[in-house]
Amino acid sequence: MDLTQLRMFCLVAETSSVARAAELLQRVPSNLTTRLRQLEQELGRDLFIREKQRLRLSPVGHNFLCYAERILALSEEAISMTRAGEPSGNFALGAMESLAVSHLPTLLSAYHARYPSVSVALTCSVSSDIVERVRAGTLATALVDGPIRADELNGCAAFGETLVLVSALDHTPIAHPQDIAGSTLLAFRAGCAYRHKLENWFHQAGVTPGHTIDVTSYAAMLASVASGAGVALLPLSVLDALAARERIQRHFLPEPLASASTWLIWRRDAFGPNVEAFKKLIIEQFDT
Repeated sequence: MDLTQLRMFCLVAETSSVARAAELLQRVPSNLTTRLRQLEQELGRDLFIREKQRLRLSPVGHNFLCYAERILALSEEAISMTRAGEPSGNFALGAMESLAVSHLPTLLSAYHARYPSVSVALTCSVSSDIVERVRAGTLATALVDGPIRADELNGCAAFGETLVLVSALDHTPIAHPQDIAGSTLLAFRAGCAYRHKLENWFHQAGVTPGHTIDVTSYAAMLASVASGAGVALLPLSVLDALAARERIQRHFLPEPLASASTWLIWRRDAFGPNVEAFKKLIIEQFDT
């Protein structure tokens, strides 16, 4: 098994086509077919289910793909670390959904201007998913709700956030969970750090909220709030960045619910030049 075989495997898995993968790799299809057969023989298992017009991953292939992607990501990181400490190559970055609306555009623009040779691949999801991807090695670093404590991870506070509760404009003031007992909550799916904070606020007060509706974007969240469908908790920086802020009412909350800390995390064994450069950029922009 070698890195070339793993790249071939991952590309065929992505395209479901040996011919298309061969074209992208500038190789003949027979070469890929032979190398993939050799990989399967070495593993003793079929990685693909072969049909007339396409290939699809077998159950074993799906599991193996996760490991192959991790190995390739670590190899890219290792190569980057040997290049005189200069950021280069691929940079797999993860972040909470909220940051794609607020802080990330400025950060990524500055990073690209300073290191144009780095190819940034951004993954946005809920905090719990992003943390697991950093632990697995498929993301080099990530910005998540912190602090994060795990043996294989290092991290540092990047910047703080003020969280606010938002409702329709005609809603009465909200300062305690009792003020919205039974109300519908609008939040990202389970694993979202802000959703957990809001649910814990109710739990600690012994108050039962209504049911929770999963949303897939902050634009959808605010549109639903403005229509009176429920209430939501989100960073003030996100609210200030979206046009819908004029159609909702914001409610400032007591500590500790009102404060959140975004952390930059990375694997202890993978603090490469790309991660180091991103950390320094955050310190420049947010150090107070």
